[in-house]
Amino acid sequence: MKYVSTRGKAPDLNFEQAMLTGLARDGGLYVPEKYPTLSTEKIASFSTKSYEEVAFEIMKPFVGDTFTDNEFKKIIKLAYAGFSHRAKCPIVQLSENHFLLELFHGPTLAFKDVAMQLIGQMFEVALKRRGEKVTIVGATSGDTGSAAMEAFKGLDSVNLFIMYPHGRVSEVQRRQMTTPNESNVHALAVDGDFDTCQALLKDMFNDFDFRDEVKLAGVNSINWARVLAQVVYYFTSAVAIGAPNRKVSFTVPTGNFGDIFAGYVAKKMGLPIERLIIATNQNDILHRTLKTGNHTKSGVKPSISPSMDIQVSSNFERLVFDLYKRDGAKVIELFDALKNDGSFTLSDEAIKLLNDEFDSGCCSDSETSEAIKKYFDNMGEVLCPHSAIGVNVAESQISQIPMITLATAHPAKFPDAVANACGITPDLPSHMADLYERNERMTRVSGDLKALEAIIRKGIK
Repeated sequence: MKYVSTRGKAPDLNFEQAMLTGLARDGGLYVPEKYPTLSTEKIASFSTKSYEEVAFEIMKPFVGDTFTDNEFKKIIKLAYAGFSHRAKCPIVQLSENHFLLELFHGPTLAFKDVAMQLIGQMFEVALKRRGEKVTIVGATSGDTGSAAMEAFKGLDSVNLFIMYPHGRVSEVQRRQMTTPNESNVHALAVDGDFDTCQALLKDMFNDFDFRDEVKLAGVNSINWARVLAQVVYYFTSAVAIGAPNRKVSFTVPTGNFGDIFAGYVAKKMGLPIERLIIATNQNDILHRTLKTGNHTKSGVKPSISPSMDIQVSSNFERLVFDLYKRDGAKVIELFDALKNDGSFTLSDEAIKLLNDEFDSGCCSDSETSEAIKKYFDNMGEVLCPHSAIGVNVAESQISQIPMITLATAHPAKFPDAVANACGITPDLPSHMADLYERNERMTRVSGDLKALEAIIRKGIK
């Protein structure tokens, strides 16, 4: 399996190279040269397999010979050993045709654990074999950072620096990033919003002297391995409610487009997905793009669903690459316009292809709170604000086709939003019960690239 850049000017890589490289040197994102397809019989066989066994079957064609079969099975087993639910990503039924896919049973209580725990194990094996050490820098709107710290803390082969927007994450999210005491992990509070953090990260990857000096790697969803790991739970959940013998739709609360792009990949691989529904908060650039074809930044508005407070959705570039029949030059033209002018408009053909695959909806903060209260009052189901956006958007899209909505985080990660909506303050699980008592450690940084690079150089051990 070879991986190509969405901008067409970087060398093709194998899986290990793409995983350790992160962002392509031409500024693009790596995607598989082609998507392997699974037969109906193969998909049906997943109904009798464990999550780990399905994960191996789904990901092995993409991983190729980077790991032996035994190595990869061990990596997968270790990755999910710390999940609190036997099914890893279980589903619960909300109504006759509506199901909730719980993705928050990992160590940091968010869907990012599903991918990050796996990536941590893959990095460890690959780097030890190479005898190398890397510096991972990530940007987070809340959940990626804590998941990365949990996966990489204490590893000798990795220095990890996580940028998060100062004052724009929940207290639980912040403390998950600022309380680890391992010397190889660092929390950086950036003055600005998530888009500021993400822009700094991309600029850092494009500073080739610095990139090569510190052996820069990335674990944001710009890293293909992140998207790949998320493809698995689309298969396991769909099969649990009757696929491949019946179609299924998914509603996905998303800001950076990575989680729903994984669903698009699952469909390309043969999973019978009827519709993929984008659910956004008031930062609704993806919803507006779907409705108008115009992709225009409008400034990030803080919300009670902070992990979705994003205007530049990195993974949308991967989809645009396919919408334009993998024309790297066109991708460069469009995303240069987004960077320089804050906007681009899709062609009529691209708009049609986009709408053939996706639907969308958005929620205000008040609508999100109303959804949290409604599901608690009617069902006793406590939802985080991001998951509430998902179920609220899904309600208007449910048909005879079963709908699975992704529950992306545990409600205890957003206690204020949940308490304000339904009067219940969800408890943290026992392994995090003392989170508010732990000492915090972080560095405040400006939006200056050179100053940030100096902090990272100083922090490398």
